[in-house]
Amino acid sequence: MLALLALFVLAACGCSIPDESDTPASSKSANASSVLDSAENANDEAQAAATQQQAEQQAASQAQADAASGSETISGAAFNPPSSVRGVSFDAGAAVQGPDCAIDLSHVAQGYAAATGTSAARLKLQVKCGDGSYNYDMPTDGSPIFVPMNMGNGTYTLRVMQNTSGSNYVELLSASANVGLDSPFEPYLRPNVYCSFGDGSAAVRKARELTAGCATQAEALRAICLYIVDNVSYDNAKAERLSSASGYVPNPDATLSSMSGICFDYAALGAAMLRSVGIPTRIVTGYVSPNGFCHAWIMVHIDGTWHTVQFSVNPGEWSRVDLTFASTGGGAFVGDGVGYQDRYVY
Repeated sequence: MLALLALFVLAACGCSIPDESDTPASSKSANASSVLDSAENANDEAQAAATQQQAEQQAASQAQADAASGSETISGAAFNPPSSVRGVSFDAGAAVQGPDCAIDLSHVAQGYAAATGTSAARLKLQVKCGDGSYNYDMPTDGSPIFVPMNMGNGTYTLRVMQNTSGSNYVELLSASANVGLDSPFEPYLRPNVYCSFGDGSAAVRKARELTAGCATQAEALRAICLYIVDNVSYDNAKAERLSSASGYVPNPDATLSSMSGICFDYAALGAAMLRSVGIPTRIVTGYVSPNGFCHAWIMVHIDGTWHTVQFSVNPGEWSRVDLTFASTGGGAFVGDGVGYQDRYVY
């Protein structure tokens, strides 16, 4: 794999990562050097992953101890939800214009960028920063796509690419910006292509209803997560149906309406509800044991603690919350809830 692809394809386990054929051919040579750079840093990455896994195991042990004693640990700072969600918008006046396309970089400090395009052929938006690269399917009807500045501070380059044949693409427009985020949490408090919500969304209304009486951030997190775990069921038929499909985009309100979905739906709904009440939440896709199942989950960041047999959330750090596993207890499409390997973050 020469580039990180942000296209998410659903496979037999519910969601899988596309192969290199989905990378625009015109960008492959530019990405080749990142493979060498990644190889040189492999030891550092492996050590970081091992440290993270050890911390998670320690937290899980504490959660199991709490469960064995019949206790639940929940504490932390006061919960002060925002009066309205942090929205996103496309500013046509500030956008860089191209042939039937445009890129808006006027909100990168707030954690997102946007692009539009009209075309009879397939369009992709490539987002690069340093060695990282994400490719997104773009709407071809001129509707804006909103993508997160999810690779930290640095110089981002966005390219609108038009399909010519097979995996061959031609660049229509390119624009760059030096991104300095107002806060490292900005990308994870706003909507994006995989996490759509607004003040009028059903998911937002439900999140506000569930957290109305919560005194702490941990209590708010608990209320939303347990609601999803207890009420949303895993849709095995949908996972089977989408096993050979590509370009699936979850819809939080649709999941809330049907009360069913696959792992990506659980993660997107959780992220939309939590972000809307001010809890920074990442959508993460990657692999889980056994057999490297492709999966999706969320990471949350609160000033508080929530430990149960299912969840281990600690203050001041990104803590993993697997709503799908908590809801189903695992299975053929979900994995066994251990051995997580992060791949993409939204």
